[in-house]
Amino acid sequence: MAVAAHALLDFSKPVDVDLLESTVGLFYGAGTPEQRTAAEQVLKTFQENPDAWTRVDTILEKGKTQQTKFFALQILESVIKFKWAALPGEQREGIKNYTSNLIIKYSTNEQLYRAESTFISKLNLILVQILKQDWPHKWQSFIPDLVAASKTNETLCENSMHILKLLSEEVFDFSRGELTQAKTRELKLTLNNEFRSIHELCMFVLLSTRKTELLRATLTALAAYLSWVPPGYIFESQLVTALLGLFPQAPFRNVALQCLTEVGSLQMPSEFDAHFGTFYRMFSQQLVAILPPNTNLAAAYEAGTDEQQAFVQNLALFYTGFFKHHIQYLEGQPADHEVLRLGLENLINISYVDDTEVFKTCLDYWNVFVADIYTSSCQASLAATTGAGARSGLVWRGVGASHCIVCSSRGHTQTPQPLPGCTGCMLVCNRCMMGDTWR
Repeated sequence: MAVAAHALLDFSKPVDVDLLESTVGLFYGAGTPEQRTAAEQVLKTFQENPDAWTRVDTILEKGKTQQTKFFALQILESVIKFKWAALPGEQREGIKNYTSNLIIKYSTNEQLYRAESTFISKLNLILVQILKQDWPHKWQSFIPDLVAASKTNETLCENSMHILKLLSEEVFDFSRGELTQAKTRELKLTLNNEFRSIHELCMFVLLSTRKTELLRATLTALAAYLSWVPPGYIFESQLVTALLGLFPQAPFRNVALQCLTEVGSLQMPSEFDAHFGTFYRMFSQQLVAILPPNTNLAAAYEAGTDEQQAFVQNLALFYTGFFKHHIQYLEGQPADHEVLRLGLENLINISYVDDTEVFKTCLDYWNVFVADIYTSSCQASLAATTGAGARSGLVWRGVGASHCIVCSSRGHTQTPQPLPGCTGCMLVCNRCMMGDTWR
C-alpha cells in the first residue's frame, strides 16, 4: 500500500487510474479493515492536494467503476464550492465548458443517459454549483443556450428540466447558509426575469411531445417554479389547460396534481378570483372521472399501490391549499356550491385515511375551517340568513353533520355538539370543544 500511495500522490506524473481504482475498491470493502483504513488516508490526501482537480478529466475518461467516477466528481465539486474564486479565469471557463460538454455527451445518447442516470444527476448538481458562482454576470447566455439546445434532442431536454428544477430549488429553497443575501436576491431576480424562456420551453414540451419521461421531468420542474412565477404565466397562457389535460392520465397524474396544487395554493389579487373559480370547476370535473363520488377512500388507500396512496396524499394537499386561500370566493358563487360541497366531502373522506401525515394535513385545515365558521357565526344573529348565517346554512349544511369535524377519524366517542351560534351544520365533540382543538 505504501508503494501505491507514493505513486498516486506523486502529482509530477500522470495519474495512474487503474491504481486509483484498486485503492477506491479497497476503501469500499474489497480489502481488510487495515487496508480500508490505509486506502481512506491515501484518498483523503489525494483529494486535499491543490492540483487534484486537474486530474478529474483523466479519471472520468479512463475510470471504469462508479465509485471512482464519483470520487473524481467529489474533487471537482469541492474546488467549485471552496476554491472557485481563487482559480484563474481561463481555468474556471475550462471547467464550465468541460462540465457542460460532458452533460451533453451523456444526455444526447438515450441509452447512455438511462444507464448512467446517477452519474448524470451528480454532474447536474455540479453544474448548478457553478451557476451559483458565475451566473448571471459571467454566464449570461446560460438560460438561452439551455433552452435552444433542449429543442434539438428530447433526452437532452429531459435532462435540462432536471437542471432547471435543481436551479430553482437551490436558489429558492436551499441557498441559506451557502450564499450571501445579496447573491440570493440577485439569483432570484435573474431567474424571475429569465422565466419567460423557461415557460416557453415547458409549454413547447407539454404541447408537442408524448414521451412519458420527458413530460414527467417537465411537470416536476414546473412544480418547483409555480409557487413564485408571475400570475400571467399561469392564467394567461395554456398552462392550466395543459396540466388539467394531463391530470387524468395515470403516468402523469401525481406530478400533474403537484403542479395543480401549487397553482391552487397561490395567493393573488382579487381580479384573479374568477380564474381560480374556473380552475376549480375544471379540476372537479376531471376528478369525478378518476374518483367517483361515494368512493370509500380509507379502504381504497389501505388496499392501494404506492402511486394510489400518493394520489390521496396529494389530493389532500390540493384541497387544503386551495380552500385556505379561495374558499370564500367559491362561497359567494351559488353556481359553485355543489362542486364546493363535493370537495369538502372528499376532504372529510380523506380525513378517515389511516395515515398520520394525511390526517395532520387535513386536521390543519379543519382547525382553520371550524374557527372561521365559529367566528362568522358569532358575528351574526341566529336569525340572520345572510352573511355568515347564509354561509353556514346554505353551503355547509349536512357536511360532516354526524361526526366531530375535528377528530371523527380518530375514534372520539363523545356526542358531537353544534358550535355556538351554529344551526347544527358543523359539529364538534365535547373533548375537542373543551380542549379548544378546533380553535
